[in-house]
Amino acid sequence: MSFSVKGKTAIVTGAANGIGLAVARHLADKGANVMCADVHENKLSEEFGAALEEGNLRTFAGDLRQRLTIANLVSATIDAFDQVDILVNASRQLLPTDALDAEDTSVQSLLDQNLMTALHLTQFVAKRMIKQAATQEEGQVGSIINFSSIAATSTRPELMGYSIAAAAVQQMTRSMALTLAPHRIRVNAISFGSVMSGSLRIAVADNREWREDIRNHTPLGRIAAPNELCETVQFLAAESSGFMTGEVLVVDGGRSLLDVVSAPAH
Repeated sequence: MSFSVKGKTAIVTGAANGIGLAVARHLADKGANVMCADVHENKLSEEFGAALEEGNLRTFAGDLRQRLTIANLVSATIDAFDQVDILVNASRQLLPTDALDAEDTSVQSLLDQNLMTALHLTQFVAKRMIKQAATQEEGQVGSIINFSSIAATSTRPELMGYSIAAAAVQQMTRSMALTLAPHRIRVNAISFGSVMSGSLRIAVADNREWREDIRNHTPLGRIAAPNELCETVQFLAAESSGFMTGEVLVVDGGRSLLDVVSAPAH
């Protein structure tokens, strides 16, 4: 099977920072058409301004918690590239939770941002992919890739909301995989830890002790760069993983192998 994504069209959310930015650039470098979506318009312009409206890159700014924004994103992608073959739901948020505070809204906020945005966008994109399937007699019609975290199975009290959302993304991945398999659309997820995402960079910026704790509890002894997830995304997007669906791949430097409570991974 081919690892090529050349000529495919991908939507990548969270594309202005961290892992989403690395994935968007990687897929574009490998020949895919990429719609880079994020709520931060200025950051999108800063990262992709020189490449806009030419070649295989476009940007879309908007709050994807709004269904109308999601519909507009899909429409903009079709207008630019005529189709959608790959969706990477990389947009995520990290908030601490006070597990005993009934007024704490972080759980709902994280479910809205990390779960519902990915679910609604998956639903909109899947409908478009199903239409495309009518003109494609065989082979993969589409690949959808969700981002989760090892916090889904190993958590801390202050990560309750984040962990609930991460676990929900994994179960959504399995459910949508079964729903879309008859249409030749695959849905998989990457569960990661010890990767310098945008949220982790902010969290450890002024906390060297936290950074060292993460390293000390990672068997490979380091925090990975965002671009170290890119090849995994490409593998899941391409025909190389054509018989995989409903899987959650763990990329965490071995952290989830340790039965310890340590600093959270993002």
